[in-house]
Amino acid sequence: MHGFTNTNLPPDLRILKEEIEAHARAYGLDFYETIFEVIDADDLNEIAAYGGFPTRYPHWSFGMQYEELRKSYDYGLSKIYEMVINNNPCYAYLMRCNNIVDQKLVMAHVYGHCDFFKNNLYFAHTSRKMMDEMANHGARIRDYVEKFGEDEVESFMDRCMSIDDLIDIHSTAIKRREDVSRYDFSAKHGEDESGRTKRFKSKDYMDEYINPPQVLRAEEDEDRKRREHTEHSFPEQSEKDVLLFLMEHAPLKAWQRDVLGIIRDEAYYFMPQAQTKIMNEGWASYWHTTIMTQKALTGNEVVDYADHHSGTVAMHGPRINPYKLGLELLRDIEHRWDTGKFGPEYDNCDDIEKKRSWNLNLGLGRKKIFEVRRIHNDITFIDTFLTPEFCERTKMFSYAFVEQSGQYVIESRAFEQIKQRLLFSLTNFGKPWIYVKNGNFRNRGELLLWHQHNGLDLKLDYARDTLTNLQLIWSRPVHLETILEGKATVLSYDGTEHSQNELGEKDDTRRNGTVKAR
Repeated sequence: MHGFTNTNLPPDLRILKEEIEAHARAYGLDFYETIFEVIDADDLNEIAAYGGFPTRYPHWSFGMQYEELRKSYDYGLSKIYEMVINNNPCYAYLMRCNNIVDQKLVMAHVYGHCDFFKNNLYFAHTSRKMMDEMANHGARIRDYVEKFGEDEVESFMDRCMSIDDLIDIHSTAIKRREDVSRYDFSAKHGEDESGRTKRFKSKDYMDEYINPPQVLRAEEDEDRKRREHTEHSFPEQSEKDVLLFLMEHAPLKAWQRDVLGIIRDEAYYFMPQAQTKIMNEGWASYWHTTIMTQKALTGNEVVDYADHHSGTVAMHGPRINPYKLGLELLRDIEHRWDTGKFGPEYDNCDDIEKKRSWNLNLGLGRKKIFEVRRIHNDITFIDTFLTPEFCERTKMFSYAFVEQSGQYVIESRAFEQIKQRLLFSLTNFGKPWIYVKNGNFRNRGELLLWHQHNGLDLKLDYARDTLTNLQLIWSRPVHLETILEGKATVLSYDGTEHSQNELGEKDDTRRNGTVKAR
């Protein structure tokens, strides 16, 4: 597949692979064929910098990511033990210097991921031939670089990659509209090729009765108004997939439209991994612990395994460790459904001691977590299964940053506050919801966006950078409606300067603030 990999596992690792795979299938895991490749640490860092795809298109940001990973590994700050790709077949990378216990643990962890990729509903729309598609994307972009120059292509890619999160993460499950760039209004509204309202066929002496002139004139007036409205104001309703709107309506060259489409396709491919980070890592960790402790460990390997596993689930700093939270919550679900600690009877019980010793011996835990793995993402997972008892037992708390001290402090140990903070951080990956509101704003071809305000103001420097890149793609002024400090505000960029006006101010009124573009 590429130069520095070795798909032919050495005999000892091939035996381990067959052993771990047999254990995984015996537990009910279902996955595509998995190909393990043994590579050196530097090669693994390089592949990781490309998002796991060594044949991906070239871009300077991947080089920066590689340098960060390489230095972090050289200084002993972090180490990538494994990487697995959602594909059919799945590709997984093993570091050559790992000891035998680590290799077994990584294989068991990988099979958990592969099962999740294949069976979780949020991955159902993803391409299972992405390794080939990424190679194709890379070839097309390299061809554009040769034709139009590295600086021009890379500069355009910079703009597109900076807004690659402006997609509709729910569009894979909900069909918002027809998948066409322009609607055929003549067909929809009964017009002939000249744009006139169609007349029914009739004999001359019956024409004024079959096609009354006053009715035709009224219909033509209505159609004319509809066309004018459509031409001057679009889309018909707010569009969440900003990248798709730009592909359809921005004045792009053919190669630019293709590059934007490539970046959009890859954004949708990687999206489920962000939507299910806690569940996916928790599921893989659950199965590597199960397989290793129940099947694969020998007596003299326990210490090495415990050292590796404890490092994986350790909590460092204020951030949530998805391996830890996902694993513990899956174990909690399994225990609750094994013992019957769910449902109205259990929830309505007020006796704390009775609830603590509650055990109906239902044995439904394993079946339940397989169901959870299939239908949930991180938000629904946390919203459905996080309980006050779990938060208390695992000593969870919410935290906040105090500017005066420059430190994070415990904000609350209340369950509702913890859950709210956690769900808020997961909603749209903590990023703002942005919609296209009008592609012909002010009837001058300007782009108007709308920010769905959820209680948190936009960061102005980020918003201005986004508007700058959007304007370079749209080629006309761009505007963003939002709320800042409780006031409806429009942020604008016309290609020269940034401006900020309270909503309702006219164009010729005093501007609240103007910032020259750099």
